[in-house]
Amino acid sequence: MHRGRPADAPGKLRIVAGRLRGSRLAVPDQPGLRPTSDRVRETLFNWLAPFVGNARCLDLYAGTGALGIEALSRGAAACTFVESDRALARLLAANLARLKVENARIVETDALAMLKGRAEPFDIVFVDPPFGADLWNESAHRLEANGWLAPAAIVYVESPDDAALALPPGWTVHREGRAGAVRFALYRRAAADPLS
Repeated sequence: MHRGRPADAPGKLRIVAGRLRGSRLAVPDQPGLRPTSDRVRETLFNWLAPFVGNARCLDLYAGTGALGIEALSRGAAACTFVESDRALARLLAANLARLKVENARIVETDALAMLKGRAEPFDIVFVDPPFGADLWNESAHRLEANGWLAPAAIVYVESPDDAALALPPGWTVHREGRAGAVRFALYRRAAADPLS
C-alpha cells in the first residue's frame, strides 16, 4: 500500500484471480491511501505464480491488504498483515471476515518496530510502504538481518521510479516493471556460498 491518490476508482478494488476472484475490497477515502492497482497486481501475481502456492506471506505495509489477500486467493498457505493505522486494520479485519479468510493474521503495529522483534521466516514479503516516508531501505535491511526471510524468499518492492534504493547486497532483481511513475520489482536472495 503506498500513499498518494488512488490509481483505481475510489471506494473499491477487486481481487484479480483465484478463489476470491472478483471480490471487492472497500478502499476508505483516507488522505494518502493508494492501493496497488489491479493491473500491477495482475502482472505481479503472474510473476509469482510458480511461488505463491502454500507460501507463507508477509504484507508489511498492508493498507487495504490487497496484496496479501490476492496471495491467499491464489493459494498461499497464510498471510500476516502489518498495519499501524487502527482504522485501516479494522477495515482489513472486516474484509477478511466478509470473505471468510481464516488463514490470515493482522498485527496492528509499526512495521519497522515489528522487524526488530522476534522473527519468523516468510517465503514472500510485500514491501509497499507510504511513498513519502522513505522506508524501503530500512525495511529491507531489517528483513534480511533479523531472520524474517526464508532461504529462498522472494521480496516484492513497490516504490516511486526515482526512489534511491539501497537494498541488501544479496538481493537480485528477478522481474521488474513500471506503471507511470511507479516501479515494481521482485527480488530473490542470492544462494548461500557453499564454501562459507
